[in-house]
Amino acid sequence: MNISSIKDSISSLGISSNNNLDVKNQGQGSFSNMLKDAIGEVNQAQVEGYNAMEGIVTGKVANLQEAVQRIEEAELSLKLALEVKNKAIAAYKEVARIQA
Repeated sequence: MNISSIKDSISSLGISSNNNLDVKNQGQGSFSNMLKDAIGEVNQAQVEGYNAMEGIVTGKVANLQEAVQRIEEAELSLKLALEVKNKAIAAYKEVARIQA
């Protein structure tokens, strides 16, 4: 997952320092689309990582360093996605606890 694509996705929500979270003007589904895109990027990184592993095992990889780099990128993108999920769940639980 590329950090710049996350920044682009967040900026596409129209959040800036001058306005509050005016969700009404963003259209429906903008958060879900951003989430689907981020999950798609993580999935694509995983597919590339598995393909790189397969290439290493079969000996079809010309550049071993690139293959290892793709595997590491896939691992890091998955770890980042899991941490974001954990933080979102923790925030939801905190809000639910405060409202109770």
